[in-house]
Amino acid sequence: MSPPDLQIATPPPTPSGAATTLTPLEATPAGLTFLGRKITPLTRRRLDNFRANRRGFWSFWIFLVLFGATLFAEFIANDRPLLIRYDGAFYMPVFATYPETAFGGVFPTEADYTDPEVKKLIEAKGWIVRPPIPYRYDTITSAPGPYPAAPSGADWLGTDDQGRDVLARLIYGFRISVLFGLALTVLSSLIGVAAGAMQGYFGGLIDLGFQRFIEVWSGLPVLYLLIILASLVQPNFWWLLGLMLLFSWTSLVDVVRAEFLRARNFDYVRAARALGLPDRWIILRHVLPNATVATITFMPFVLNASITTLTSLDFLGFGLPPGSPSLGELLAQGKANLQAPWLGITAFAVLAIMLSLLTFVGEAVRDAFDPRKAFG
Repeated sequence: MSPPDLQIATPPPTPSGAATTLTPLEATPAGLTFLGRKITPLTRRRLDNFRANRRGFWSFWIFLVLFGATLFAEFIANDRPLLIRYDGAFYMPVFATYPETAFGGVFPTEADYTDPEVKKLIEAKGWIVRPPIPYRYDTITSAPGPYPAAPSGADWLGTDDQGRDVLARLIYGFRISVLFGLALTVLSSLIGVAAGAMQGYFGGLIDLGFQRFIEVWSGLPVLYLLIILASLVQPNFWWLLGLMLLFSWTSLVDVVRAEFLRARNFDYVRAARALGLPDRWIILRHVLPNATVATITFMPFVLNASITTLTSLDFLGFGLPPGSPSLGELLAQGKANLQAPWLGITAFAVLAIMLSLLTFVGEAVRDAFDPRKAFG
């Protein structure tokens, strides 16, 4: 008796002119690449989920535009001209330093481009292209006193208590806050991920010892210790970054440790051990990619906390050196000068917008990496 003929079921043909509905994976273009690397269907789904969160998606682009603009703060707010044409030659004071004698002056020192006499010398044989805001963060404006001066056509957001333009200080302060937060977030994440990976993967006495140390270290009053250390040494950007890095790395340890404790007993990890692969290779290539998801979703909130801590120290007077552009310092000026509400209002508005945008981006990233959520 011969076996029955096998028949493969085929879907019915689609009528001519009828639309065909494709699943998201089928609709993904084949061979789609980004920065030279092929985008997998999983990455594509995460990007689609991130884009589906409209609030977080547009917050990301708004924050990117604002931060990108502040990276070129010297071209937006500066007391040096962008371009000078004098006696047939071009000069770019924003990049180089020129003596006053180069423009027909008598002094061999650097030209003061806010001096009316220097302006007359240049305009007599050429022209000047200035930034939209003709002040740096430390430039004393020409606004009549007493300071703080109210907003005007020359100073759009007024001046602070030393006669410096508030808008210029906000632009430079935004850049310093974000750069400081990014540097602290990246460095603390590297240390926290490494510590959490060691604890979760090896366990035992290593895990027990690290946990007891972190419990003691996390129980220290961080803000008070930072104030004490900052009062002993005059802090600058890098010194303050190192001080805060001592305490900020513990925020990611528990998250990464939990992921490694869960993943170290998976079958593919046991198979890698059975094949004789070294622990370093198993951690980096097999377990760490799973823990990276939880780390990435947590990083925007770490960035928020880093910016808030720097602002708090500047507000208390234990942050960046005096004269540095800082949102916290502007808030302190607003508190000390209640008769000048533009100081506190502008600094608070910029800080609130920045933190809100980062929070919305963090929520969108969390949704994008959540396997239980899929948006149409």
